[in-house]
Amino acid sequence: MIQVNRLIIALTLTGAVAVSGCSSLKKMVKMAKDQELTVQPSPLALKGDSVNFDMSAVLPVKMLKKGKVYTVNTFYVYGDSSRTDVGSLEFRADDFPNGAEQQPKKTASFSFPYEGPEMDKGTLYVQGVASNPENNKSANTPDMEVAKGLIVVQNMVEVPTFVAYGSSGYNNQEELTPTDIDFYFSQGSSYLRPSEIRSGRGDSLRNFIAEKNVTRSVTITGTHSPEGTERVNQNLSQERAARIEEYYKNQMDRYDYKGAADSINFILKPVVEDWAQLRDSLQNYDGISDSEKQQYYDIISGSGTFESKEDQMHRLPTYRKVFSDIYPKLRTADTEILTVKEKKTDAQIVTLAKQLWQKVVGNDTLSNEELLYGGSLTPSLEERENIYKAAVDKNDSWQAHNNLAAVYLQQATESGSSDKTELVDQAMTQLELSVKKQDNAEAHANMAIAYMLQGNKQQAQAEIQSATGMSPSIEENNAGISGIKGAIEIMSGNYEEAVSTLSNAQESAVTQFNLGLAQILTKNYENAITSFQDALNQDSEFAKADYGIAIANAYLNNEQPMYDALKKAVQADPELKEKALNDLSFANYSDSQEFRTAIQ
Repeated sequence: MIQVNRLIIALTLTGAVAVSGCSSLKKMVKMAKDQELTVQPSPLALKGDSVNFDMSAVLPVKMLKKGKVYTVNTFYVYGDSSRTDVGSLEFRADDFPNGAEQQPKKTASFSFPYEGPEMDKGTLYVQGVASNPENNKSANTPDMEVAKGLIVVQNMVEVPTFVAYGSSGYNNQEELTPTDIDFYFSQGSSYLRPSEIRSGRGDSLRNFIAEKNVTRSVTITGTHSPEGTERVNQNLSQERAARIEEYYKNQMDRYDYKGAADSINFILKPVVEDWAQLRDSLQNYDGISDSEKQQYYDIISGSGTFESKEDQMHRLPTYRKVFSDIYPKLRTADTEILTVKEKKTDAQIVTLAKQLWQKVVGNDTLSNEELLYGGSLTPSLEERENIYKAAVDKNDSWQAHNNLAAVYLQQATESGSSDKTELVDQAMTQLELSVKKQDNAEAHANMAIAYMLQGNKQQAQAEIQSATGMSPSIEENNAGISGIKGAIEIMSGNYEEAVSTLSNAQESAVTQFNLGLAQILTKNYENAITSFQDALNQDSEFAKADYGIAIANAYLNNEQPMYDALKKAVQADPELKEKALNDLSFANYSDSQEFRTAIQ
């Protein structure tokens, strides 16, 4: 199995020792050949913005001389002799009074910033320095290699292909529009009077039926007033509702509805002995005082039968006025007609949206919502770009600016390097305008993508934090935003968080690949293989997913599956051959014939 976490080095001193001072310093340097250094992990590994490792040093007994200091200086060399000083372990003889019998030991954690891919092929060195603080004389060991290269699996993270479009605000589903028409009846009667048929209410119903609106239901609520002549006829409410249904159907026959009547659901709802209408009517009635109204409310909420309560009201001084002004309005058949709202088809909307930006039709041809919706209907990014530009000109909304930026980001991921920079810059301009119009989750999520494409991880992290702290206009965007957040968490070295985030992200080949990467970095190799395979199930040409399977199998010491996956990866993307040759994940296998055969 690959040993990546521990390296014990017995240092053998070779070459001349630079000495300035007494012989005791020379003896310390000479004895340093028997010191032991432990570096963990080894090889070193990138995590977030830095390379972190622990190093411990164990010195031979009697090496530390009284009043002297031994320092282990650590530094990383890469590229054309570029050097980063990392830190040191210092042993003062006075701190180890038992150094003549026990081996002095110290452990410390070290870190140095990752400056870019040029560091990938570097080497970690140490140099021992024996010194005398009293006279500033010292003796140095030669530079000694303690770890070579970096494992940079983290850098394989893929920028998510998801971009967040804002809601158009348009509902392309069937919507029902209510139309309310009330008819009034004489006291104790269900006869639909000619005066009602000829009234404005009757005209409204006839005109409505004549228009042949697509109707889903007609709900007719028959009611009665509380007094005796009304309440004694228990069928009165039902009969009033039935009378309006009969009239409605007669009118449909008149306007030649043919079989359309059969598709309309008529619902009759008789209301018997109910005080709700009287209570509501009293609240809006200014013919009596509030205290006089309260007398009615007290009776309604008190005990007794419906009949006894009405008898109590009959004895109130204001009853005749209420009976004259309110009761007639309670003898009704309330008719609610639910018709299908007329809408353009998706095909009509997308065609008109194209014609609008082509200036074939006027700006008022589509509503703001229809125009934004039209942009979502075309798969062509060029057409979508022009439609959203037209939306920006038409309504200058945050959605229009954000959605135009989303198109630019999609184009950037599909364009060559010469176009990518310009497209990302155009996207950023639109996103800044979107946020100025209204702070929104979609724009911040897209800014995170833009900054990732620019290589600005810190700004990407800030933007995705803003996005996740808000509710997007489209609930489904939450899963896509999680995919962005998970990718940034990998880049930031927060691997456990990335596994959790990506497990709940929008499923895509890129998301599953990034999840597999996070699982490798948390040493969950079996699940990583499953995630990479899920990525391949969605994109069979995803070479990096096969490469990820090879890495996971290398850590599991599954040689043949590793070779098989590596061969598939290199065949799909020959550039991965060079990567594999330098990838320390395969350090235990890179000299074998099977490995060389796999990457041919």
